[in-house]
Amino acid sequence: MDYERLTAEMRRLALEAGDKIMEIYDADNFDVKVKSDESPVTAADEAADALISAGLRAAFPDTPLVTEEQAASHLQSAATFLIVDPLDGTKEFIHRRGDFTVNIAYVENGAPTRGVVYAPARNRMFLTLADGTSVEETGDFDKARIGPTRVIKTSEPDNSALMVVASKSHRDQPTDDYIGQYAVKDMTSAGSSLKFCLIATGEADLYPRLGRTMEWDTAAGHAVLNGAGGRVVRFDDHAPLSYGKPGFENPFFIAHSPGVALKPAP
Repeated sequence: MDYERLTAEMRRLALEAGDKIMEIYDADNFDVKVKSDESPVTAADEAADALISAGLRAAFPDTPLVTEEQAASHLQSAATFLIVDPLDGTKEFIHRRGDFTVNIAYVENGAPTRGVVYAPARNRMFLTLADGTSVEETGDFDKARIGPTRVIKTSEPDNSALMVVASKSHRDQPTDDYIGQYAVKDMTSAGSSLKFCLIATGEADLYPRLGRTMEWDTAAGHAVLNGAGGRVVRFDDHAPLSYGKPGFENPFFIAHSPGVALKPAP
């Protein structure tokens, strides 16, 4: 894979999809439908998916593509592939809370190695560069070229005073019980894949997810966190979270800075 080209294409498509999403987000109203798994989907999800998938297929025709909104793509099985969640955090979008993201990732041999996470309503862009390191881009987000960036790196956590990030829309008692095993300084909440990015920038130390997610929900954020020195492991045995699983469904997992002393599953 030409990583320079991959980074440029993923970034450009994420920005273009973000423009489409914000056009709908800023409208007076928009339709919300319910998919077969009872999750919501909007015109913004569908428009962003169409734009990104067409762009990736044109740029990388020989690379398998898995995208949330195209069920036929879920039947593919490969160790190396592109994977897209065109609008992660649809509930945040519907309720106009801003914490939604465009997610595009490249998985190699079961591990996400390159990714882009773009939060258009927050004006935050996180991406892996061609060499695999992660940065946050600032500036005007010119689609033709990467602007000013800062290298991001996970925290050196104090295990007696951890910063924990949890989901806004999927918080539950088992999650609170697990978090209760740690010495927590403070907690914050965020929607979508921004939780991975908060750990990647050192704004948080730990994100446990004890709920259903799919690989397209996590791959881009996982790639960004990897490139910042962080880790994502299974909740049950703390083995690395892998990709290309049958059905693309994730087990429970923990995203964390490497210095966090992980607690065992209850």
